[in-house]
Amino acid sequence: MLVSQILKSKADIAVVTISSGATIAEAAAVLSERRIGALIVSKDGKAAEGILSERDIVRELGARGPAVLGEKVAALMTKKLVSCGRGDQTDAVLQKMTDGRFRHMPVIEGGALVGLISIGDVVKARLMELAAEKEALEGMIKGF
Repeated sequence: MLVSQILKSKADIAVVTISSGATIAEAAAVLSERRIGALIVSKDGKAAEGILSERDIVRELGARGPAVLGEKVAALMTKKLVSCGRGDQTDAVLQKMTDGRFRHMPVIEGGALVGLISIGDVVKARLMELAAEKEALEGMIKGF
């Protein structure tokens, strides 16, 4: 399955972004309000500068305490993005996510942000793919 198929199957494909100058408290509020696990850091909603996940916030909050909430997103965001394209296979994306130990990956085409997928999206797509393969094999064995 391709990343483009995952994006088509998502109910809400809009990517929630935040500026690097926003505070961690503001980012946490957006994550909570939208019930999402990561924000893409972007000035214009098109070019991704980084990513900030709930794990990033919790890790620093636990290490440094509530003072972290007043810091800027730029201080905690991951700047070195690992991304994929619409034409990438889900198996390769899942491997990248597993190897990198992260749960969200921006989808970038021609330098522009076109989506964001989670490990849950990829696992769900892979399970659907496996179920279809199983059904096809059963059909061949039973002569349907």
